Amino acid sequence: MEALKLWFIETFTDLKDTFILCFIDDDRWKWLVEGFGKSIIITLGAIAIGLVCGIALAAIRSSYDKNEESLKLRGGFGYRALKFCNGIAKLYITVIRGIPVVVQLMIWYFVILVAQDNDTLIAVVAFGFNSAAYVAEIFRGGIMSIDNGQFEAGRSLGFNYIQTMIHIVIPQTVKATLPTLLNEVIALLKETSVAGYVAITDLTKAGDLIRGRTFEAFMPLAAVAIIYLFTVVVLTKVFSIIERRLRRNER
Repeated sequence: MEALKLWFIETFTDLKDTFILCFIDDDRWKWLVEGFGKSIIITLGAIAIGLVCGIALAAIRSSYDKNEESLKLRGGFGYRALKFCNGIAKLYITVIRGIPVVVQLMIWYFVILVAQDNDTLIAVVAFGFNSAAYVAEIFRGGIMSIDNGQFEAGRSLGFNYIQTMIHIVIPQTVKATLPTLLNEVIALLKETSVAGYVAITDLTKAGDLIRGRTFEAFMPLAAVAIIYLFTVVVLTKVFSIIERRLRRNER
């Protein structure tokens, strides 16, 4: 019994000393706070770009898929223009989904925006345009699942095709795809952990810096993992609340 008590005391003392070394000494806990803040900024900025560009891509792709036959019969500039835009959208989605996100990040950092000195902005752009390809496919699936009667209802109200998409189809698509969008936001948050490849001090990089300074791996990396897990739990809760409210509004 005495030996067990002594073991607990020694273990607690070691953990306390390690905690102080990793987080208290030199205010290293601030690295995690600053890194987490940068990860959140990158995630929010990227999802904003991803939503705007993704919805535009999805609208082009679904419009072509839904109206290809009727437009083909009519021919003319409208059909050729939509077909061209659809081809560009398909190419963009294929390329972005086929290249690892860390490679895309390095291309943006070392090639496209090499003259830009705002690392966070580069990361937002890189992750945003990467996310757009996945959001586009999420929304395209949602739009394709909307009954054609909704488009006819929009026309009966005097809306043109674009107005019908904006006021009727896309709001319904958002409700239908909300759980999948949550997965994309969570995936995007975790993908930002590779930002350290281009010397951006995000949350993961901050934990690795503490590990490099203290030569203690478990505690800083465990702290990073716990912060990510807690953030995902909060995001899931927020999206659940939004989903419940949207369902309540439908009633």
